[in-house]
Amino acid sequence: MTDVTSTVVRLKLSLLRNGLRQSGGRRAAFVASAVVALLFAALQLLGLVLLRGHAHADAVAVLATAVLALGWAFMPLFFPSGDETLDPTRLVLLPLRPVPLVRALLAASLVGIGPLFTLVLLAGCAVSVAHGAAGYGVAVVGVVLALLVCVALARSVAAANVRLLTSRKGRDLAVLSGLVIAVGAQLVNFGARSLGSAGLGELAPVADVVRWLPPASAIGAVNSASEGAYGRAVLQLALSAAALALLVGAWARTLTRLMTAPDGSTLQEPGSAGRGASSGGGPGRLLPSGRTGTVMARSLRYVWRDPKTKAAWVTSLAIGLIVPVFNALQGTGSIYFACFAAGMLGIQMYNQFGQDTSAFWMVAMTISSPRDAYVELRGRALALLMITLPYAILVTVLTTAMLGDWPRLPEVLGLSFALLGAMLATGAWTSARFPYSIPQEGHRNVAAGQTGLAWIAIFGGMVSAALLCAPVIALTIALNVSAGGEEWTWALLPVGAAYGATITWAGLRGAAPRTAAYLPEILTAVSKG
Repeated sequence: MTDVTSTVVRLKLSLLRNGLRQSGGRRAAFVASAVVALLFAALQLLGLVLLRGHAHADAVAVLATAVLALGWAFMPLFFPSGDETLDPTRLVLLPLRPVPLVRALLAASLVGIGPLFTLVLLAGCAVSVAHGAAGYGVAVVGVVLALLVCVALARSVAAANVRLLTSRKGRDLAVLSGLVIAVGAQLVNFGARSLGSAGLGELAPVADVVRWLPPASAIGAVNSASEGAYGRAVLQLALSAAALALLVGAWARTLTRLMTAPDGSTLQEPGSAGRGASSGGGPGRLLPSGRTGTVMARSLRYVWRDPKTKAAWVTSLAIGLIVPVFNALQGTGSIYFACFAAGMLGIQMYNQFGQDTSAFWMVAMTISSPRDAYVELRGRALALLMITLPYAILVTVLTTAMLGDWPRLPEVLGLSFALLGAMLATGAWTSARFPYSIPQEGHRNVAAGQTGLAWIAIFGGMVSAALLCAPVIALTIALNVSAGGEEWTWALLPVGAAYGATITWAGLRGAAPRTAAYLPEILTAVSKG
């Protein structure tokens, strides 16, 4: 019988090779990503090598290994389609035992850009702390052990969640990647600024704990051996080896269950069919009756169920909170950054019909007059306000509390309400004037040939919204610069709220005739994807 390991490794290589044969664009993307990843790894390697002899090089090396392990643990959950061999259920009909299959999949997992990138970084971490023959000898073992722990960790986590990752709801986990990347970037920025002012010594207390956690303990063993603490080095290597054995054992048990147990992830409990389908129960009871409530329920269901719509909302919610809060944490923020929350969520009003794609024809059949179009647009705007209004208030209050600038809270809330109203108004108009399709498959958010429409709709609408807010902005500036004007800044809250409501009503009224008159053109535009 042909060795299972070599067969699976060749299968992995065939998958990579056949994937690159599909198109020149895919080959170019693969080569470009490989070059960028390896260049970044080479620069990191150089930086780690330059740390040799630094008092806190061991802390950087240990923590960098821990970060790599976290990446290997969670990336399969966010990008389950990145490796076709992550799903072992594709091999369920083959006569394979769990232990040989685990060995084969572990070897196949070492093929690719990710493992090579990790190997280069782990080598840099080891070299930065290795000294003497004992240190370099342990470094060879430690790097291999750390790499195997990272790969086994990724595989065991993916296998434990494979039923989820291959389902529709599981694929929605990819929506969180935007949130994680946005938060992670701000955390890295904040941490870099803190280290720049306080020095690498701030890492030492955390590193003292992490160096005993696998796989960082394997790199910690290199430092221990270099210092002559051979007993401690052996213990740290043993911890990583034990972690590898536990992960492989858990992985094998999971594979056994996947290969022998039926998939019950799509089975319903007896009598559960139809439960919760009633429109009269749950949060739906809070919505108004008639067409307005129906439109609001449909829009909110898109936010919850449609992957592209959900991704846009999650990203806007995250950035709308991150920008004011992290700037406040860094001491460079202004309370006016809180308006960013209303601005980010107001963008969701643009291209309202594009999220319906070809299903918009069912909505179009119910619109026979400007009145019908007005009610449709009003329902969509109200659904957006159900999320945006409390969120904008929450972000504004949180930013104000962090900065301690409570006297300016009313005026910032007023500005946020005015900005939101202006964006709802311009969003309704651009939805009817510049609609474009959102493809349901792939990562594109605009159908081919409609990029220009998208730019005009979004950026033209944002500029128009800023111009519409000019009266409230001018009043805010006037009250803040005039003598005694600050005593009246509280009035900006009701003024901004009233102005936002008025401009929203006017925008919806103005967009309704356009929507009713150009339904065929809108349907054609949003159905191209």
